[in-house]
Amino acid sequence: MEEPDVQTIVQQAINEYMRQDSAKREPAYKTELAEERRRREQLEKRLNEMGEENRKSRLVAEEAQRSTAIRSELQRLGVVKVDLAYKAVQDGIVRTEDGRFSAGEQSLSEYLSGFVQENPEFLPARIAGGMGMTGTQKAGPASAGAVDLDKIGPSMSKEDLERARIEILRVASQSLR
Repeated sequence: MEEPDVQTIVQQAINEYMRQDSAKREPAYKTELAEERRRREQLEKRLNEMGEENRKSRLVAEEAQRSTAIRSELQRLGVVKVDLAYKAVQDGIVRTEDGRFSAGEQSLSEYLSGFVQENPEFLPARIAGGMGMTGTQKAGPASAGAVDLDKIGPSMSKEDLERARIEILRVASQSLR
Protein backbone atom coordinates (compact mmCIF):
# COMPACT_ATOMS: atom_id res chain seq x y z
CA MET A 1 0.00 0.00 0.00
CA GLU A 2 1.03 3.37 -0.78
CA GLU A 3 1.16 5.89 1.82
CA PRO A 4 -1.41 8.50 1.30
CA ASP A 5 -0.04 11.82 0.33
CA VAL A 6 -0.67 14.17 3.24
CA GLN A 7 -0.69 17.21 1.09
CA THR A 8 -3.40 15.76 -1.17
CA ILE A 9 -5.50 14.75 1.81
CA VAL A 10 -5.21 18.23 3.34
CA GLN A 11 -6.06 19.80 0.00
CA GLN A 12 -9.13 17.54 -0.36
CA ALA A 13 -10.23 18.37 3.19
CA ILE A 14 -9.88 22.10 2.56
CA ASN A 15 -11.83 21.81 -0.70
CA GLU A 16 -14.59 19.83 1.03
CA TYR A 17 -14.73 22.42 3.83
CA MET A 18 -14.95 25.28 1.32
CA ARG A 19 -17.78 23.55 -0.56
CA GLN A 20 -19.74 22.99 2.65
CA ASP A 21 -19.04 26.55 3.84
CA SER A 22 -20.15 28.11 0.55
CA ALA A 23 -23.28 25.92 0.61
CA LYS A 24 -24.06 27.35 4.06
CA ARG A 25 -23.34 30.95 3.09
CA GLU A 26 -25.03 30.95 -0.31
CA PRO A 27 -28.60 31.38 1.05
CA ALA A 28 -27.40 34.32 3.17
CA TYR A 29 -25.77 35.91 0.11
CA LYS A 30 -28.90 35.38 -1.94
CA THR A 31 -31.04 36.96 0.79
CA GLU A 32 -28.67 39.91 1.09
CA LEU A 33 -28.59 40.31 -2.68
CA ALA A 34 -32.40 40.23 -2.87
CA GLU A 35 -32.60 42.84 -0.09
CA GLU A 36 -30.14 45.12 -1.89
CA ARG A 37 -32.13 44.75 -5.15
CA ARG A 38 -35.35 45.67 -3.31
CA ARG A 39 -33.71 48.78 -1.80
CA ARG A 40 -32.30 49.83 -5.19
CA GLU A 41 -35.73 49.44 -6.81
CA GLN A 42 -37.33 51.52 -4.04
CA LEU A 43 -34.72 54.25 -4.51
CA GLU A 44 -35.23 54.25 -8.28
CA LYS A 45 -38.99 54.49 -7.80
CA ARG A 46 -38.60 57.40 -5.35
CA LEU A 47 -36.17 59.12 -7.72
CA ASN A 48 -38.70 58.81 -10.57
CA GLU A 49 -41.47 60.19 -8.32
CA MET A 50 -39.32 63.16 -7.33
CA GLY A 51 -38.48 63.82 -10.98
CA GLU A 52 -42.20 63.87 -11.83
CA GLU A 53 -42.93 66.18 -8.87
CA ASN A 54 -40.14 68.49 -10.03
CA ARG A 55 -41.56 68.56 -13.57
CA LYS A 56 -45.04 69.39 -12.24
CA SER A 57 -43.65 72.12 -9.97
CA ARG A 58 -41.83 73.69 -12.90
CA LEU A 59 -45.01 73.66 -14.98
CA VAL A 60 -46.96 75.32 -12.16
CA ALA A 61 -44.25 77.96 -11.69
CA GLU A 62 -44.10 78.64 -15.42
CA GLU A 63 -47.90 78.98 -15.60
CA ALA A 64 -47.82 81.40 -12.66
CA GLN A 65 -45.14 83.51 -14.36
CA ARG A 66 -47.11 83.48 -17.62
CA SER A 67 -50.31 84.48 -15.84
CA THR A 68 -48.58 87.27 -13.93
CA ALA A 69 -46.92 88.63 -17.08
CA ILE A 70 -50.19 88.67 -19.02
CA ARG A 71 -52.21 90.23 -16.20
CA SER A 72 -49.63 92.92 -15.47
CA GLU A 73 -49.41 93.86 -19.16
CA LEU A 74 -53.22 94.05 -19.37
CA GLN A 75 -53.27 96.33 -16.32
CA ARG A 76 -50.52 98.48 -17.82
CA LEU A 77 -52.67 98.88 -20.94
CA GLY A 78 -55.55 100.16 -18.79
CA VAL A 79 -57.83 97.12 -18.99
CA VAL A 80 -60.52 97.26 -16.31
CA LYS A 81 -61.82 93.69 -16.62
CA VAL A 82 -58.42 91.99 -16.32
CA ASP A 83 -59.74 88.52 -15.46
CA LEU A 84 -62.12 88.45 -18.39
CA ALA A 85 -59.48 89.73 -20.81
CA TYR A 86 -56.97 87.22 -19.42
CA LYS A 87 -59.36 84.34 -20.13
CA ALA A 88 -59.79 85.60 -23.68
CA VAL A 89 -56.07 85.82 -24.51
CA GLN A 90 -54.35 83.21 -22.32
CA ASP A 91 -54.43 80.35 -24.82
CA GLY A 92 -52.65 82.33 -27.53
CA ILE A 93 -49.60 83.21 -25.44
CA VAL A 94 -46.67 80.80 -24.96
CA ARG A 95 -43.10 80.96 -23.69
CA THR A 96 -40.46 80.88 -26.41
CA GLU A 97 -37.16 79.00 -26.17
CA ASP A 98 -35.35 82.16 -25.09
CA GLY A 99 -37.79 82.63 -22.16
CA ARG A 100 -39.92 85.47 -23.55
CA PHE A 101 -43.69 85.31 -23.88
CA SER A 102 -45.15 85.72 -27.33
CA ALA A 103 -48.19 85.02 -29.46
CA GLY A 104 -46.96 83.64 -32.74
CA GLU A 105 -44.57 86.18 -34.27
CA GLN A 106 -45.73 89.05 -32.01
CA SER A 107 -44.32 89.88 -28.61
CA LEU A 108 -46.62 89.82 -25.60
CA SER A 109 -47.03 93.61 -25.44
CA GLU A 110 -47.71 93.91 -29.20
CA TYR A 111 -50.28 91.13 -29.11
CA LEU A 112 -52.09 92.51 -26.05
CA SER A 113 -52.02 96.08 -27.42
CA GLY A 114 -53.68 94.87 -30.60
CA PHE A 115 -56.21 92.89 -28.59
CA VAL A 116 -57.12 95.89 -26.45
CA GLN A 117 -57.47 98.13 -29.53
CA GLU A 118 -59.75 95.57 -31.18
CA ASN A 119 -61.78 95.11 -27.99
CA PRO A 120 -62.27 98.52 -26.35
CA GLU A 121 -65.00 97.11 -24.11
CA PHE A 122 -62.24 96.01 -21.72
CA LEU A 123 -61.13 99.63 -21.25
CA PRO A 124 -62.81 102.04 -18.81
CA ALA A 125 -66.02 103.69 -20.06
CA ARG A 126 -65.40 107.01 -21.77
CA ILE A 127 -68.80 108.43 -20.83
CA ALA A 128 -69.92 108.08 -17.25
CA GLY A 129 -73.40 106.72 -16.95
CA GLY A 130 -75.59 104.64 -19.15
CA MET A 131 -79.20 103.80 -19.79
CA GLY A 132 -80.12 103.64 -16.12
CA MET A 133 -78.60 106.98 -15.16
CA THR A 134 -80.86 109.84 -14.25
CA GLY A 135 -80.23 113.21 -15.73
CA THR A 136 -77.58 114.94 -13.71
CA GLN A 137 -76.59 118.48 -14.19
CA LYS A 138 -73.07 119.05 -15.36
CA ALA A 139 -71.17 121.78 -13.66
CA GLY A 140 -71.08 124.68 -16.04
CA PRO A 141 -69.06 127.82 -15.72
CA ALA A 142 -68.86 129.15 -12.20
CA SER A 143 -71.96 131.19 -11.52
CA ALA A 144 -72.33 133.80 -8.90
CA GLY A 145 -73.66 131.28 -6.31
CA ALA A 146 -71.22 128.51 -7.14
CA VAL A 147 -68.51 127.64 -4.64
CA ASP A 148 -65.08 126.35 -5.56
CA LEU A 149 -64.30 123.30 -3.37
CA ASP A 150 -60.58 124.05 -3.43
CA LYS A 151 -61.18 127.42 -1.80
CA ILE A 152 -63.13 126.04 1.19
CA GLY A 153 -60.93 126.20 4.26
CA PRO A 154 -60.50 127.64 7.75
CA SER A 155 -59.33 131.00 6.42
CA MET A 156 -62.66 131.73 4.63
CA SER A 157 -64.63 134.78 5.55
CA LYS A 158 -67.98 134.30 7.29
CA GLU A 159 -69.91 135.38 4.16
CA ASP A 160 -68.05 132.91 1.93
CA LEU A 161 -68.54 130.16 4.50
CA GLU A 162 -72.31 130.82 4.63
CA ARG A 163 -72.52 130.83 0.82
CA ALA A 164 -70.69 127.47 0.76
CA ARG A 165 -73.16 125.98 3.27
CA ILE A 166 -76.14 127.18 1.24
CA GLU A 167 -74.66 125.74 -1.97
CA ILE A 168 -73.96 122.39 -0.26
CA LEU A 169 -77.55 122.26 0.98
CA ARG A 170 -78.88 123.05 -2.50
CA VAL A 171 -76.79 120.32 -4.15
CA ALA A 172 -77.68 117.79 -1.43
CA SER A 173 -81.42 118.52 -1.74
CA GLN A 174 -81.23 118.12 -5.56
CA SER A 175 -79.49 114.79 -5.29
CA LEU A 176 -82.06 113.49 -2.78
CA ARG A 177 -84.94 114.25 -5.16
